[in-house]
Amino acid sequence: MAAPSYPRGRAARMQVVATHPDHRRRGYARAVVSTLLDHLADVEDVTLFELHTSTEAAPLYRELGFSGNPALMRMTRHRPPAGLPPGAQPDSTWVPPEQHADTLPRAAAFVCLYVTDEDDRPLQLHSVYSPGHPWHMIGGAMDLGERPWDAVVRECREETGMTAVGPPRLLATVYGQPRERRPYSTLQLVFDGGRLTNAQIGSITLNAPEHDEARVLPLAEWEALMSTRDFVRLRAVEEARRTGMAAYIDTWGDA
Repeated sequence: MAAPSYPRGRAARMQVVATHPDHRRRGYARAVVSTLLDHLADVEDVTLFELHTSTEAAPLYRELGFSGNPALMRMTRHRPPAGLPPGAQPDSTWVPPEQHADTLPRAAAFVCLYVTDEDDRPLQLHSVYSPGHPWHMIGGAMDLGERPWDAVVRECREETGMTAVGPPRLLATVYGQPRERRPYSTLQLVFDGGRLTNAQIGSITLNAPEHDEARVLPLAEWEALMSTRDFVRLRAVEEARRTGMAAYIDTWGDA
């Protein structure tokens, strides 16, 4: 219908303008759109033009005379069959959220903090309750609803008495498949805890029920004191900090 912005009742909407990546930055989109606009205005008597644009293409359309209109909104609405909740798709098999959640894989989430002395020698804590993993980085399991970095700060304070200082810098993601004694997957996020001075290392206060020693050694000397998979993780984390490229390990716990 006719309106003040298009008195002849004719409007045009351009849905998609795309240029093959091999032919971009040559003015093709400008030439095609300009020709189309001229044709619609001169031949079809169109006075109102609308389009949807990406952030990258917006400057071109502004040069051609377009301006942003916050009132332009768009939606696609399907009418679901009777019995489906609002928003469910007609061709989907809807189940209650609680039932769907039961089908999702479970995972136990852990965080670790990798710290070294000023000579880049890793610092690790000796466990009093895990003979299979006697030496490990600062860290532990996340609490329900806890954010990863918040868990790092809490674990560091509980295990060493120190306060982890951000900003958070992720060094590695470590994934483990479910095992016989652990029916859930495991996901570990290892953050960079920086370099500690001798005074800071000497001031560490251990949580006696969990650890009885904090030790600093060159990376190579840790191998004889740790399980193979623990040392593989430690070596990957050391390399991630040294190279600046985050590590990804998905064989945690594999035989």
